[in-house]
Amino acid sequence: MGHLENLKGTAKAIDFAKRNGIYVVLFVLIGFFSFATENFLVANNLMNVARQVSMLGIAAVGFAFVLLLGGIDLSVGSVITLVNVVCGWFMVNAGLNPVLAIFITLTLATMIGFANGWIIANIHMPPLIVTLAMLIIVEGVAFLISKGLPIYGFPDSFAVIGQGYLGPVPIPVIIMAVVMAIGAFILNKTYFGRYFYAVGGNEEAAKLSGIKVKNVKYLVYSLSGFFAGVAGIVILSRTNSATVTAGKMMELEILTACVLGGVSVTGGVGRISNVIAGVLILGVLSNGMVLMNVSDFTQMVIKGSVLLIAVAFDCLQHRKAS
Repeated sequence: MGHLENLKGTAKAIDFAKRNGIYVVLFVLIGFFSFATENFLVANNLMNVARQVSMLGIAAVGFAFVLLLGGIDLSVGSVITLVNVVCGWFMVNAGLNPVLAIFITLTLATMIGFANGWIIANIHMPPLIVTLAMLIIVEGVAFLISKGLPIYGFPDSFAVIGQGYLGPVPIPVIIMAVVMAIGAFILNKTYFGRYFYAVGGNEEAAKLSGIKVKNVKYLVYSLSGFFAGVAGIVILSRTNSATVTAGKMMELEILTACVLGGVSVTGGVGRISNVIAGVLILGVLSNGMVLMNVSDFTQMVIKGSVLLIAVAFDCLQHRKAS
C-alpha cells in the first residue's frame, strides 16, 4: 500500500513538473540575473521588463490560438507594423480622432487575419505559405503608405495608452493582463475554446462531431490579427512614432514565447497561463543580457537557440505521446 502511495506521489510530482516547469525556469533565470547583475532585481527594472514584454504578450494570445489549431501566423509582425503606420497616418495626415483611427486600424488588422483564415480554410493552402505571403504583402503596403519615413506628431492624449500609468502599474501591462484574461476565458470557459482544442487535436474527428471547422479557422485567424493590431497600437503609443520596423521579426519572438509556454506546434495542447511565463522568460532574458552588456548578435544566437530547443522538446514530447 505504501509503495502504491509512493508511486502516486511520484506521478503527481512528474505531472506538476510538466505543467509548471516553465515557472521553475523563469525563477531560475530571475535568480541568475539577480546575482549576475546589480540592477536587475530592482522594482523599476522589473516594472520595465513587464512594460517591455506587454506588446509581445498581447500578440501572443492570438498566436497561441493559431498554434492550437496546428497552424501558424507569420504575418503578425507585419500586421503590427501596418497598424502602426496606418493609425499614425490617419491621426497626422487625415486628422482623425485617435479613437476613430484606432477603431479603423483594428478593423483592418482583423480583416487581414480573416483573409488568412479564409484562404487556409477554403483554398487549403499551407498556413506557412499563406501567412508568409501576407507578411510580404502587408509589409510592402506599410512601406507604400509611409514611403519608408517615420510618422509623428500625434495628439498628447494618444500617448496615455503606451506611456501612462494606473497608480504604479504601466497601462500597457494592464492591457496585457486584460487580454491574457480574455484569452484564458475563451479557452477555458467557452465552447469556442473547446473547438480550438478539438480541431487542433484531430481536424477530421472535429468535422465528424459537427464542428464547423472553417468557421473556427476564420475566428482564430481573425483573433490573431486583432490582437496583433492591439499590440501595434500600444507600440505606436509607447514610441510616439510610426515606423516600418515597428513589428520587424516580432513573429519569431511571439512564436518562441508560445512554444516556451508549452503551446504545441502540432496543435491541440497549450494554456494561456503558461504563455504568460514564456513571455516573461523572453523579457527577463533580453533585459538580463542587456544589463550584462551582451552584444545584439550574441542575443540573436541565444534567442534562436532557445526557439530551436523549445520546438525540439515539443516534437519529442509529441512523439512520445504518439
